Amino acid sequence: MNGLRRRRLMARLDPMLEPGERVEVTTVVNLTTVSVGRTAAFAAASAIFSGGAMAVIPVPTPMYLAMTDRRILIFRADPMFPKPREHVMTVPRAGLVRSEIRERVLNSSFVVSSPSDEEGLRIVFPLLGRADRNTVAAAIPVAG
Repeated sequence: MNGLRRRRLMARLDPMLEPGERVEVTTVVNLTTVSVGRTAAFAAASAIFSGGAMAVIPVPTPMYLAMTDRRILIFRADPMFPKPREHVMTVPRAGLVRSEIRERVLNSSFVVSSPSDEEGLRIVFPLLGRADRNTVAAAIPVAG
């Protein structure tokens, strides 16, 4: 994450922090993915319907993840400007576990879950975010 994005995220995050809470990592992530097949089908359909004038491909909405020593906070990123749009969710870190890291060519992911919650949160890290992924993964124990 570049300096401008980080400063704007921190400005949005500072009023939400509890006394003594410190930010450990900030990064750009996705909470969903778009399959290669769906991307190809969408691009082909849009090219056909526009007579070859344009092709549109779907992309997941980028999110900002801020991990503190107590919580994980997720903000929706503005697609046009380097700033967070809205606070999406906060997950307390106490009791969180994660799955093994799933490596792919262009991204990697793991699922974060709580023992009290049956459904987990899949966090997808882009290729350039591998160092931040390793920091987040090291802070959350592997389930099992």
